[in-house]
Amino acid sequence: MEKLVVKEGCIGCGICIGENPDYFEFGDNGLSKVVKEEVNPEDKERLLNSVEQCPMEVIVIEEEKIA
Repeated sequence: MEKLVVKEGCIGCGICIGENPDYFEFGDNGLSKVVKEEVNPEDKERLLNSVEQCPMEVIVIEEEKIA
C-alpha cells in the first residue's frame, strides 16, 4: 500500500488542495496537511501531478512499510 506524505518545508501555496481536496487541507498553521493517507490506485495519476507541481517538492508518495 502507498501512502501520501507532506514533508517539512511546505509554504501553503495550495496547489495540492486545489487539485486533490479529498487528500489535502490547510492545517491550523496555514500549511498543507494530508487528511487521507492511503493512495487509491485510481487517484494516483492526479496525486502524482500534485507531487510534480509542488514548488517546494515536499509531497511524496511512499510505500508503506509493513512490520
